[in-house]
Amino acid sequence: MDAFPGYHLFFGSLLPPAPGARTGPPNPGRVRPLVSAGNIAIFLLVFVFSTGIKVINEWLRSEQRNKEIANEKLKAELSFLKAQINPHFLFNTLNNIYALASDQSEHTAPAVMKLSSIMRYVLSEARNDMVPLEKEIQFTSHFIELQKMRLTDKTSIEFTVKGDPIGRQIVPLLLLPFVENAFKYGISTREYSPIRILLEIKKDSMYFSVTNNKHINTSLKVADNTGIGISNTKRRLDLMYEDRYELKIDDKAGEFSVHLNIPV
Repeated sequence: MDAFPGYHLFFGSLLPPAPGARTGPPNPGRVRPLVSAGNIAIFLLVFVFSTGIKVINEWLRSEQRNKEIANEKLKAELSFLKAQINPHFLFNTLNNIYALASDQSEHTAPAVMKLSSIMRYVLSEARNDMVPLEKEIQFTSHFIELQKMRLTDKTSIEFTVKGDPIGRQIVPLLLLPFVENAFKYGISTREYSPIRILLEIKKDSMYFSVTNNKHINTSLKVADNTGIGISNTKRRLDLMYEDRYELKIDDKAGEFSVHLNIPV
């Protein structure tokens, strides 16, 4: 027995190997490589996942920016369309009121109040995307009453409202171009000129129609010469109601009519 076993265990390891001795590991097959297929797969999985998250975040931020830009463009376009109310209406109305005042007519004060109500609606309520339907009806009614001041007995106006508008919403100034179109092209001082306006409120929608005669001197381009213009109104319908509305225009030989269905 060796008297100093620890000596050989410690210092023997420091001595050079004996000639012919094996210098490699006792079992090289059991040593695992530092880079394996599993490690590569995990690395690629983490890389793809983190890159995907980054790409998705960038896409979401880009979509948000595009949405904000689209909303700003929409607001700008709607503001532009609403700003195109025919200024001639205001001038004509003021002239009519002046004529009433000159004649000391009892209708002067009510006419001024209706005009004031219209201008207040245009300057305040119409700035909103949606307004109460009852206010839009009142605005339309005041517009019709002011238009009547310049008409002769050859023109008859029928404005009918059916249903309850309370609690319903509508895009402001949406009905005006159709009514204005009828007054601009559907009246004559020599021929009978009926204008029929119907607003019917249903369960989840509203039906609106305007019908007027067409006269020889006003039969051309009826739909394209109003203050805001029916074409601009179509654009507002597209922007605000998309595919949820129905607009039908009947342009016959002696009659022009508009039929509109929108959700309210």
